[in-house]
Amino acid sequence: MAHGMFRPRRLREKPLLRTLVRETALAVDDLVYPLFAVHGRGVREPIPSMPGQCRFSVDELVKEVKDAAGMGIPAVLLFGLPEAKDPRGSEAWAEDGIVQQAVRAVKDVVPDLLVATDVCLCQYTSHGHCGVVDGGTVRNDPTLELLARVAVSHAEAGADLVAPSDMMDGRVGAIREALDEASFPDTPILAYSAKYASSFYGPFRDAADSAPQFGDRRSYQMDPANGTEAMREIALDLDEGADIVMVKPALPYLDIISRAKAEFGVPLAAYSVSGEYAMIKAAGRLGWLDEERAMLEALTAIRRAGADIVITYFAREAARLLERHAR
Repeated sequence: MAHGMFRPRRLREKPLLRTLVRETALAVDDLVYPLFAVHGRGVREPIPSMPGQCRFSVDELVKEVKDAAGMGIPAVLLFGLPEAKDPRGSEAWAEDGIVQQAVRAVKDVVPDLLVATDVCLCQYTSHGHCGVVDGGTVRNDPTLELLARVAVSHAEAGADLVAPSDMMDGRVGAIREALDEASFPDTPILAYSAKYASSFYGPFRDAADSAPQFGDRRSYQMDPANGTEAMREIALDLDEGADIVMVKPALPYLDIISRAKAEFGVPLAAYSVSGEYAMIKAAGRLGWLDEERAMLEALTAIRRAGADIVITYFAREAARLLERHAR
């Protein structure tokens, strides 16, 4: 080999050298932990397709959140399963709705932890769609007012961020206006801006009991084949007042995360969804993958692509491992 040639391997020889030149750091303060709240007491119901994850009643949820906060996880994202569903999803904005109860309880016990809430109707509607259904189709504009009511009810309960996930056009603007009118001008919006109609949501729909009763969500969620359209979606949400934008799912859409970061340079979240979690968990249980290494590699890849915030069901396990590595 030629004299003086650069040898990349020189910097890979020693573990501390590798650490010294490492470009991407995965840290516990990058993580957001999604959780499912249900009515009742003493409920900790395992979700079969998401091993290690449960549906929690509020009293149990508070314990889980306390643990997460104790590990240094800075934020949780709350989803709720209502007592009863109706065509308009009215528990979504009820003052004593499940998410509203959960937010108040969490803020009581761990006031410093950031609580983000999922703003959508699909868990609460009898038809399972994310908006108002009329004549067999999901109506965009009539849904906006309901989503705005949901967001305001979450802010009133004490949510630190509201996260609309419905993919209706114009919902960020409607929510921003409603929050400002209700005297919550400082509550940020974390917008699910580029949310794809993905098969990787399967286990979540079991967990949240939110599968559509007819049809699918392709009329409002994005076509997985489209990338430039995602940039348009993000631009629209930023114009309407989004503070943080999100790409969802994460792993199959790393190129979208990367483009979004390069084109907009704004705070960017990526949601590593239930199917991504389930695949790694299942392969780990079968002994086909080293689950811990696969998890950390996947989360690091999402950060490397450009995500500032990684929403992941692995948050607690990752926090535990990262702490161990730090010692």
